[in-house]
Amino acid sequence: MEIKSAKFVTSLANYGPFTGKGLKQIAIAGKSNVGKSSLINGLCRAKGLAKTSSTPGKTRLINVFLINDTIHLIDLPGYGYAKVSKSEQQRWGSMMQGYFEKADELKVMLLLVDIRHEPSAGDIEMVEFLRAGHIPFIVAATKADKLSRAQRQRSLMIVARTLLVQPWEITPWSSQTGEGREALLAELGKHLD
Repeated sequence: MEIKSAKFVTSLANYGPFTGKGLKQIAIAGKSNVGKSSLINGLCRAKGLAKTSSTPGKTRLINVFLINDTIHLIDLPGYGYAKVSKSEQQRWGSMMQGYFEKADELKVMLLLVDIRHEPSAGDIEMVEFLRAGHIPFIVAATKADKLSRAQRQRSLMIVARTLLVQPWEITPWSSQTGEGREALLAELGKHLD
């Protein structure tokens, strides 16, 4: 897969109709501050396409992007951020559930985990949910540039063991160096063909 164009379409408080709905979809999920916006910008080579912030929990809506005029990239709100109210956490949960119930066009989920930390309970729940729903997913381990090669190998083994995937099924990603971009695009392309 090659990305030639990318643009923001809309933000949704609840998943429903939007302009151009009906195209194949790639969804991106991960806990708050895992680097979803940075990955979207790096993948699309479009600085500022997705708003980045050092503040966790910045994405509170479902953001829709149009890739190559043929694919929708769906940026789901980050999960597991403790500093929001219970009612806000429940609202995010029902927003995510609403998306999965209605997203017939979803072809693959890109699940982001921070390579520096063991996957969270939210990450494990997400993988279990995807498996139960027979939704194909790709695991990307963000912030790979922050670890040495030896640390990275140890971390990948922990991620693989925790999420019950093979180490070679995890793509290390760095928004700083661009590492993992070609591998992720190739994997995404397989699910979209």
